[in-house]
Amino acid sequence: SLSLSLYIKYKTSSQFRTHSRLQEIRKKKEEKMENLLGLLRIHVKRGVNLAIRDIASSDPYIVFHFGNKKLKTHVVKQSVNPEWNDDLTLSVTDPNLPVKLTVYDKDLLSADDKMGEAEFSIAPYLEAIKFRHKIQGGLPNGTIIMKIQPNRQNCLSEESHIVWNHGKLVQNMFIRLQNVETGEVELQLEWIDVPGSRGI
Repeated sequence: SLSLSLYIKYKTSSQFRTHSRLQEIRKKKEEKMENLLGLLRIHVKRGVNLAIRDIASSDPYIVFHFGNKKLKTHVVKQSVNPEWNDDLTLSVTDPNLPVKLTVYDKDLLSADDKMGEAEFSIAPYLEAIKFRHKIQGGLPNGTIIMKIQPNRQNCLSEESHIVWNHGKLVQNMFIRLQNVETGEVELQLEWIDVPGSRGI
């Protein structure tokens, strides 16, 4: 009958559309994996001597930008020396993009106040990651693999170390905040390989 053939035609075209959509999603995922180098975990440890933006303290949090990606820490109430201990994970497709961060003071009744900003390059860390397979095995914990000096191109407040730590390479850094009277942020970078990605 006509209604049955219309139903079969509709069902077939609906299944075809669903199949096409699934293929499209799968293709996009594959393209993402082809471009993906891996994941960068930023362990946001703490802030040191941050600026006061309320009466006697601040309610700080950090927003990280990496390309078009944006992540933020939780808010620590009434502290200029906050302990965040947040892990934020970024997918990395371009190793030359800088990681930008801005510290804010959370306000309930007005716009959040800026408490400084900074940026840093992950390129030196990724260079060290490329050679990690050569150093696996017999290194004691805490062995310094590379030192990065503070300079005008980075926001490091002191020498940053890339260290062998429990079978992984991590980079420890203190970042000096810019465009503010005071403040530093302590971070640790860790690389995560993703099976099926392009890799470094």
